[in-house]
Amino acid sequence: MENELRPFWSRNFSFNWKFGLFLILIVCIPRFILVLNANASGNYGSIGLIMTISAIAPFIFLSKYGRKKIGITKPKKYNWLLIACFFGLIASILLYFLGQTLYENSYENWYNYIGKSYKIPGSINQNDKKILFAIMAFTGMTFSPIGEELFFRGIIHSSFAKSIGEKKASIVDSSAFALTHISHFGLVFINKKWDFFTIPTIIWVTSMFLVSLMFFACRKYSESILGAIFCHSAFNLGMIYCIFYLL
Repeated sequence: MENELRPFWSRNFSFNWKFGLFLILIVCIPRFILVLNANASGNYGSIGLIMTISAIAPFIFLSKYGRKKIGITKPKKYNWLLIACFFGLIASILLYFLGQTLYENSYENWYNYIGKSYKIPGSINQNDKKILFAIMAFTGMTFSPIGEELFFRGIIHSSFAKSIGEKKASIVDSSAFALTHISHFGLVFINKKWDFFTIPTIIWVTSMFLVSLMFFACRKYSESILGAIFCHSAFNLGMIYCIFYLL
């Protein structure tokens, strides 16, 4: 019987919920701290490092068979890649309108708070704004979608699914994803002090949880992790567009 883990790791681990929890603890907790530090310092270089670690985790821990089991394979339903992009864009725009309706341009609006990390100059001309948008869109559509989907909808989901089934595993990986994103919005650093927005955070975490379930659905129906990556990438594109041009 083939093993999902490489021989070195299979001596000490089984590919099950305990392994998934181990990965959540060693990746998500440091990531949470690094994002908070980045929000306070304005230096986001460490975020690229944690996304890289998340992306390479399946290749460090998993065998070829294991990587195939978590969805690193060609899609069997390519039309679902387009559907995934559509769903991702729509979700990001709906989240923009929800934030604007409830909190307008205050920092309780998740997009407004996240947008301050982009450091868009107030006096920027339209041409320079397009260039900055293109740079931010490219990075937002590549680094986090690849890193987070290979990690959360890939190795984490599949390790839990082997123990508790697909549906319950999707709740676990979505919960881990959503709670990790409190470091991006919820626990905020404004005017050189920390604050916590209780109700906006609940809305934000719930939204991230639902979006995560959508990412998993796109993985499931495309029969490839690419479905989740495409949906996540389109979501980030929509979010960045809203921050640059609608706020």
